[in-house]
Amino acid sequence: MILHMDMDAFFASVEQLDHPELKGKPLVVGGDSGRGVVAAASYEARRHGIYSAMPMFMAKQRCPYLIIVPPRKGRYSEMSRSVMAIIQRYSPIVEQVSIDEAYLDAAGCGRLYGPPEAMARAIKSEIKKKVALTCSIGVAPLKFLAKIASDMNKPDGLTVINGESVLDFIATLLVEKVPGVGKHAHRQLSQMGIATLGDVRKVKPSVLVDRLGKFGHRLVDLSQGRDASAVTPHAPTKSISTERTLPADIRDRKRLTQHLLAQSQEVGRQLRLQGFLARTITLKLKDTDFKQITRSVTLDRPSQSSETLYRTAAALLERQALPKAIRLIGVGTSALIADTTPRQACLFSIVEQKECGWEKIDRAVDRITERFGHSAVHRGSLTPPEDLSMD
Repeated sequence: MILHMDMDAFFASVEQLDHPELKGKPLVVGGDSGRGVVAAASYEARRHGIYSAMPMFMAKQRCPYLIIVPPRKGRYSEMSRSVMAIIQRYSPIVEQVSIDEAYLDAAGCGRLYGPPEAMARAIKSEIKKKVALTCSIGVAPLKFLAKIASDMNKPDGLTVINGESVLDFIATLLVEKVPGVGKHAHRQLSQMGIATLGDVRKVKPSVLVDRLGKFGHRLVDLSQGRDASAVTPHAPTKSISTERTLPADIRDRKRLTQHLLAQSQEVGRQLRLQGFLARTITLKLKDTDFKQITRSVTLDRPSQSSETLYRTAAALLERQALPKAIRLIGVGTSALIADTTPRQACLFSIVEQKECGWEKIDRAVDRITERFGHSAVHRGSLTPPEDLSMD
């Protein structure tokens, strides 16, 4: 049996925990600008039809007295680490899939914690006692069903799908509830008269594959109660990136490069924190027509230097034509390798010497930031003009 643990309205619940005066009130976490979106909504806000990824202006229309709280990523990460530390004591096989959800393999844990349902109740109880937050857990013999089950009785829910009831449950399961069925796949299935996973059994596999490609094979397996997906702990990080929807469309390259500088500093900090070097740097843009543009370059020498990330991304931007204003900009890194090899002194190349110098500065800034917060030190070019005025 597999358990899927999902924290309830995680960001919003953390805010209500830290600010008791917000409990019981419609609250969302997100940006309050004209282009802000809802990152998380409390259950009180959800009763007004507000959900994650909804534009903030729409959320305010649905609830005029909505409370909007800016996100605190550091606090959410801290609480996430506390939660994950708890669940890792219950099983040696834990797969964290996001900041607020994880899978656990219950095999071999029965002698310590009893049957999977009892194990789930113990986890819920300990999280509530030690972290003062609630979670919902789904228990099932198949990974995809455990995830679906965790969402069935939120908040503070526990849903168990036993092996003998799997096929009956699947027969009436709406296809839009199946992980991986997006809008396009749902539209294709609806056109074929498929509303439930049980309906998939009535269609020839070849027809599904023709319409949905490889995902057609997976739907056939799921409809028959077959899911070979295993709980895989410590999935390797494949990329580190950040992006931002701008408050207003921008075409001025100087202003865009300022955003790249701030983003490169954050991505570089994450690379150093997680112990990675990046071989590939990617610039991501989205224009006013929502056309997405990505440009990448592979470095001769893998790096975790924020300055190298910035100069590389800025060079990609410089070479990119901008016929329309930009609404979203981002910096990404991939082809990551572990930073475990000893560093050779930079004696030969002027470029290498400069990069070594910047890496030393980066690490010094990281130490200051860790101790005093992100606002303690930053690049002068990122300082708003009003902050530079002298008395």
